[in-house]
Amino acid sequence: MGFRDAILRLVPPPLRPDVPVVPVVRFSGTIGASTPLRPGLMISTVARALERAFAVRGARAVALLINSPGGSPSQSHLIFRRIRQLAEEKKLPVYAFIEDVGASGGYMLACAGDEIICDTYSIVGSIGVVGGTFGFVEAMRKLGIERRVYTSGERKVMLDPFLPEKPEDVERIHALQKDIHAHFIALVKSRRGGKLSGSDETLFSGEFWAADRAIALGLADRIGDLRSEMRKRYGEKVKLPLIEGERSWIGRPLPGVLSGAAVDASPDALISAIEARALWARYGL
Repeated sequence: MGFRDAILRLVPPPLRPDVPVVPVVRFSGTIGASTPLRPGLMISTVARALERAFAVRGARAVALLINSPGGSPSQSHLIFRRIRQLAEEKKLPVYAFIEDVGASGGYMLACAGDEIICDTYSIVGSIGVVGGTFGFVEAMRKLGIERRVYTSGERKVMLDPFLPEKPEDVERIHALQKDIHAHFIALVKSRRGGKLSGSDETLFSGEFWAADRAIALGLADRIGDLRSEMRKRYGEKVKLPLIEGERSWIGRPLPGVLSGAAVDASPDALISAIEARALWARYGL
């Protein structure tokens, strides 16, 4: 071993020119759904981790580990845009690895990758828009509760769960969903381009598939895993550091940034947990 090799062995791997590095950012959980103590995946909770990943000295690429059933379309798109902005600024390829689920907004995140790699049992797709609420009109009537609400603007209480549903309000929400769906479709087509092989009616129906079918439809590229794929591309020595976001003053990752959070027993937290559980349940998880 020469003098240069001896010196290089003393240098941390991420700083050594002979050791390829691919920083990894994990996106796990619902997107946008949150409570004060347990924020979901949002641009505010992941931006710092992304910036740190793309700033790693000598990085050959950035890998995304995605396990999300979706959530807020706006937050999904904000995260997607930030990944693409950083990739273009740093001129680095991005590889998206779907674990259990990359569906709806989770699939939008995967589209930020130049290649999408799945596990054999991954669930992929659900390119659509969904929204829901409850109606309590009959329950209020039986309990003798009178709804009193005061507004300026005739549509300010559109789809109020305590008032009877109006056909014109349902039509309006459907039109809004159609607009959002159209943007989602355009994003997928812009990123997957000629790889898509299914009809629009199939691809964008909101349906989801296991990995083999998703690959056949062009929604993903192949089956694989992070370690094997990166070793195949960058060699056996490749380092895959997990990049986390901001940390609290006691040194622990802030809630929502690739980590767990303190228990929140408030009613809002309970509702948020039920909504998140419902999102995962759609995919049998």
